Amino acid sequence: MPVTSDVDRPETAPDGPALPVNELFASLQGEGKLAGVPSTFVRTSGCNLRCWFCDSYHTSWEPTHAWLSVADVVSEVHARDPSHVVLTGGEPTIHDESFELLRRLGDEYHLTVETNGTVVPPADVPIDLASVSPKLASSTPTPERAPDGADAGDWAERHEAARVDVDALATLVDRYDSQLKFVVTGRDDVAEVVDLVERVRAAASVPVPDTDVLLMPEGRTREQLAGTRTTVAELAAEYGFRYTPRIHVDLWNDAPET
Repeated sequence: MPVTSDVDRPETAPDGPALPVNELFASLQGEGKLAGVPSTFVRTSGCNLRCWFCDSYHTSWEPTHAWLSVADVVSEVHARDPSHVVLTGGEPTIHDESFELLRRLGDEYHLTVETNGTVVPPADVPIDLASVSPKLASSTPTPERAPDGADAGDWAERHEAARVDVDALATLVDRYDSQLKFVVTGRDDVAEVVDLVERVRAAASVPVPDTDVLLMPEGRTREQLAGTRTTVAELAAEYGFRYTPRIHVDLWNDAPET
């Protein structure tokens, strides 16, 4: 399991334990098994990977955030109506404070954690749905393929080395109700999806049914989704996996807090 270095996190909070929160809002879950469910989203800043197509580049390539104590985050969640909470990022599991937040919310809310699957939370952390999005080779950044204005630098090598940890993926599948949600850019990605799913099945002690394997079209805008969604839906049907839409993009395009 990879060790997260300090460079993967935003600057240290000035006054005690806190989370770097990029966004905190109520909306509809846009992806996965719970698509359409009203949810409160807590989006942390900081990530140990750098996908070139990241739809939250303001948490990774250009991280921005405000520091909130765990108690303040809990209060903000309580101030909103949804009974589902989604902890997302960035990569929320690189922050120990994320685990404390989940412990404090666990008795009151359904908790989804959206993660790239490279870090395993402590065993006592309550998670109702581990929404695991392993990163395929097509996610690796290059100088020609990075967000506008971003410098890929040495991230291609770092990202490629860290993007998949089969033991971590198997532990997440064993421990939690889970979904393996792959961002698919085209047909060339599917062979890797099939191979990685088989590797996780071999390492896990519980079944990983095809219905828990979700193919999601790459695209941060409606226009980009229009170019990938039909192909990805057809691939899901062909391989017996599940297709997931990106409802928030369809409804609100790439607006923040959606």
